[in-house]
Amino acid sequence: MSTSRIRDSLRTDLQQRDFDKRSLLFVPIALLVFGGFVFPFLILIRISLAGQPSGAPYEEGSLTLESFVHVVTSDLIQYIIGFSILYAVTTTLLALVVATFYAYAAWRTSGVTKYVLLFSSILPLLTTLAVKTYAWAPLLAPNGNVNDLLLLFSVIGEPVQFAPGLVGAVVGQVYNMVPFGILAIYSVLMSIEESKIEAARDLGASRIRSFYEVVLPEIIPGIAVASIIFVTWSVGAYAAPQLLGGGAERSYAVQIESYMLAELQWAFAGALSVLMLLTGAIGVLIALWVLNQSEGGVRIAGQ
Repeated sequence: MSTSRIRDSLRTDLQQRDFDKRSLLFVPIALLVFGGFVFPFLILIRISLAGQPSGAPYEEGSLTLESFVHVVTSDLIQYIIGFSILYAVTTTLLALVVATFYAYAAWRTSGVTKYVLLFSSILPLLTTLAVKTYAWAPLLAPNGNVNDLLLLFSVIGEPVQFAPGLVGAVVGQVYNMVPFGILAIYSVLMSIEESKIEAARDLGASRIRSFYEVVLPEIIPGIAVASIIFVTWSVGAYAAPQLLGGGAERSYAVQIESYMLAELQWAFAGALSVLMLLTGAIGVLIALWVLNQSEGGVRIAGQ
């Protein structure tokens, strides 16, 4: 065997060993994906296809679509589906508006103001979800600070019960989601050259038009990421509807908890969980489609 063939053989062998070592890096990721997502989802599917006897969580060994028929035909579940979809759309749109303009304000400012705005958006992430959600309860109560301010400026004539109620559930959910949207959109804003905005202003564009014509098309990818977070979170929201909502604010997650813990109807809970995941997935696809129709679209890396 010639020297060149030996050298080529050794190089091939070394490359194969390097590939084998690199492939080992995917083992922890594969275990995490399978153990943390795929396997639990398969268990969820299996339970949702089980029968739902009275007095037992589910009927072992059975295979039926009874639970799906129940959740689709039940008047209560139909109301929950309608409320969850409307709740997700409302909170997503509100959170997108707040996050977009907050991130834009933080990007356009400088010095101490920029750091204050960014720190204020990160600060809520350092607090547990239940605590920061329930903190709105005394603020939105009839004798809370929000009513005091509205009465002071004569916006309302008498105290209004914002929480528990729909307003409280919406405010709490928007508050919980906005910081994630701010960070997603701000990271995209950092890649925009401010000279483009100045050029648009020099050409006679107003602040609003320069934002719409120059900034908005560039931050569509950030808005897309925020939309995915908001839609999936809102469809399966639990903390805000449970802690700040009244009895009518009943989301997917609240009813699933009732099926699991109070009524011990795990098959119904599994079927409703699958329906919740499908609703969230459809919502994400619709949001991405709408953003793709807008000017600029959602640009994917490599395209």
